[in-house]
Amino acid sequence: MAGKQEVTAVGRILASPKESLTTRFRALFTLRNLGGAEAIEWISQTFDDESALLKHELAYCLGQMQDERAIPTLETVLKDTAQDPMVRHEAGEALGAIGNPKVLGLLKQYSEDPVIEVAETCQLAVRRLEWLSSGGDRGEEAADGNPYTSVDPAPPAMKKSVGELRAQLVDNALPLFERYRAMFALRNLGTEEAVHALGDGLECGSALFRHEIGYVLGQMQHTASIPQLQAALERAGESPMVRHECAEALGAIGAESCLQTLQRFREDPERVVKESCEVALDMYEYENSEQFQYADGLLRLQGVQ
Repeated sequence: MAGKQEVTAVGRILASPKESLTTRFRALFTLRNLGGAEAIEWISQTFDDESALLKHELAYCLGQMQDERAIPTLETVLKDTAQDPMVRHEAGEALGAIGNPKVLGLLKQYSEDPVIEVAETCQLAVRRLEWLSSGGDRGEEAADGNPYTSVDPAPPAMKKSVGELRAQLVDNALPLFERYRAMFALRNLGTEEAVHALGDGLECGSALFRHEIGYVLGQMQHTASIPQLQAALERAGESPMVRHECAEALGAIGAESCLQTLQRFREDPERVVKESCEVALDMYEYENSEQFQYADGLLRLQGVQ
């Protein structure tokens, strides 16, 4: 178990703009894994950084930790219209992930935010909290064939065929929550057919929806998704929110063709895409190394066991 001194050492790395972005990312995921009040405090105080990508990941990690002590920080970030929409969106999603119904009123308020990605995220978070209060629970989510440790913005759909799930996924007339349920059900199936169905989602729906498709394809790490992820990253006019997630997914997959694509876009004029490629190239190195987990090298550096 890490003590306060070890957490502080890692926290200082996260908070330091003098460190490389990839080193700070490793510090962030180390703090997420360590958990506790001190880790939350270090993550929370880094929301004044200039990198929207880093702040987006700060909010993501606070949500995944599911520690209610992070709620005040996440509420502040969601309310702060000076923050990048991608950061505010992730704060709203994190509040839904923590699952405390006391934030329901705030999420309903921001479900009408003028920034569509923020509004849609808060609508999803409201639906998730309502699902939890109506009898759904985290145990059900974990037991329904989910091979991942992530806390998702919607539970997977009930058992259906890939064709049925694909139809639900790409149906723009359905509520976003139902389409997300199909998305996570396809992810949990993990087959090549499911990967191709998810890839079709990269060409429809809102930017928020397409960004989540990129995220789940990164979780799956299936090489069959590479062409569709590359196409989305390369697509002229595609939202940076989507392109950044596709870049990180390519880094997680870690194939040689992914490396070539990421190197091409590492100087992209969109900062969030450029930085995502930097982080993805670091992830690529990890995927092709013998490290036990992404933050393992930093843990060893800090002497945290």
